Amino acid sequence: MAGEVRVRRVYDPAEPEADGVRVLVDRLWPRGLAKARAEVDEWPKAVTPSGELRTWFHAGGGSAEEFRRRYEAELAEPEAAAELSRLRGLAAKGPVTLLTAVRDPASSHAAILAELLSP
Repeated sequence: MAGEVRVRRVYDPAEPEADGVRVLVDRLWPRGLAKARAEVDEWPKAVTPSGELRTWFHAGGGSAEEFRRRYEAELAEPEAAAELSRLRGLAAKGPVTLLTAVRDPASSHAAILAELLSP
């Protein structure tokens, strides 16, 4: 269905009928996962949180709200904004599934990205 943006763990099996375009939104390739098994269609690193932002957040640097603010600022940079616009176009044509290796995708950068991509 057009406009649907889902967030799933990259380790979960693909659901071809529902996933649509499968987009990895982690900066680093998921540990222990073969590329063929992941069934990733795209890996646009421009929309992933920077290494500096990830390090800051995982070191206990701040709140989820502050992470979101900083991440959205990164997504406003020209390269990331162009990629975000392209992904919105994909979502307008059919389902897009954002894939991440984090344990709780609903509380991750992928969920923020899904909100920004949803109509």
